[in-house]
Amino acid sequence: MCPSDAPGTPAAGPSAAALVGTEVMEELTAMRASIDNIDATLVYLLAERFKATQRVGHLKAAHRLPPGDPQRERRQIERLKRLAADAHLDPEFAEKFLNFIIDEVIRHHQAISATSGEAQDPATDDRDR
Repeated sequence: MCPSDAPGTPAAGPSAAALVGTEVMEELTAMRASIDNIDATLVYLLAERFKATQRVGHLKAAHRLPPGDPQRERRQIERLKRLAADAHLDPEFAEKFLNFIIDEVIRHHQAISATSGEAQDPATDDRDR
């Protein structure tokens, strides 16, 4: 079943090319190519970001630091919301986007910690006793 066949999805109408002239289609195609380039850039930037956060996760696991840092996360969210407002992007969208990334990073850090064998439950950690 393709997405347009899903219940509640309107039936596909005529293609855009059938509705507008060649000049409009060429402009639409150019705009979409730009969007595709931006999407590719976002994917590569996210990949680089996650490479950096993986290194952070390994460092945290090696030093038995918690996967999350709520104070930093709050600062980052506020910073990103200000940047979004300056860029005329909805700050609430920016916050949701960063929260999604933060949740994924924490999940990665938890996995690193669990597989490294370096994380222990603080209640059973005898280092400081």
